[in-house]
Amino acid sequence: MPSRSGPRRTALLTTLLALLAVLLWPSAAPAAAEGACRVLAPGASAAAERAVGAACEQVGKDVWYTWGGGHGPQPGATYGQVDPSDPASEHDPERLGLDCSGLVRYAYARAAGSDVLNGVASQQYYTHRAAGRFTAAQGLAPLLPGDLLVWGSSQRLHHIALYLGAGKMAEAKQSGTKLMVSDVRLAGDYFGAVRVDTGPVDGRAFRTWGTGVWTKAQPSTAAARVYAFPGPTTIRVGCQKHAEVVTSDGYTNDAWSYLPDYGAWMTNIYIQGPEWLEDVPTCH
Repeated sequence: MPSRSGPRRTALLTTLLALLAVLLWPSAAPAAAEGACRVLAPGASAAAERAVGAACEQVGKDVWYTWGGGHGPQPGATYGQVDPSDPASEHDPERLGLDCSGLVRYAYARAAGSDVLNGVASQQYYTHRAAGRFTAAQGLAPLLPGDLLVWGSSQRLHHIALYLGAGKMAEAKQSGTKLMVSDVRLAGDYFGAVRVDTGPVDGRAFRTWGTGVWTKAQPSTAAARVYAFPGPTTIRVGCQKHAEVVTSDGYTNDAWSYLPDYGAWMTNIYIQGPEWLEDVPTCH
């Protein structure tokens, strides 16, 4: 007579395995979603959510980090360059990709429909399109998806990434890696964050001229340096005042403008326009 123990044991084993799968599934699901690139918190503007979506699209395509990538005539991946300080970048000229600011530029260009954040990390952080700024001491609590996180100092910001929410960010981290989702690194030289407004600029915007022009902590050439413009840059001027007389590049002027995005002053000599800027109030 044939034994029935084999089929019964098989059925019992199948049932046990099914139950085990059900029990394990709740703990496995969050782990699988942990590295997902998407908006992970509510409250962001529609433009910020579009920027996150555009960045995550690139993450999902396994785009390479390439040093200097993404800074061509139009936003988007380009072949990179060799970073003399990083041996891992030797293959970057062969790879189509984005660096940290190239990713941010592409994401917000897609979100806004125009190239609103063209530049390196420092230019993007100090954008005249800032809707809000947050210090390192404030941590992540006030941040929303799409905010830009930066690392470095006021004189040199060397890395930038897009916040996703829930302590996660999308970034182009370093040569030899693909674009990725990472935990936000608040240790070390985390500097703070900026919220971008892709709409009309609030306040009076002007264009600087010259290269390596320093802003100052006070309206004086002897004051501490804050930030040097690498080249012509669009700035937002809050107010202006008469202060120290400055002579430079064949011009003499005692007018200084306060730049709220930098928390700093700049001689009007290097701002395109008349010596005393039109429609800009006097600082009190």
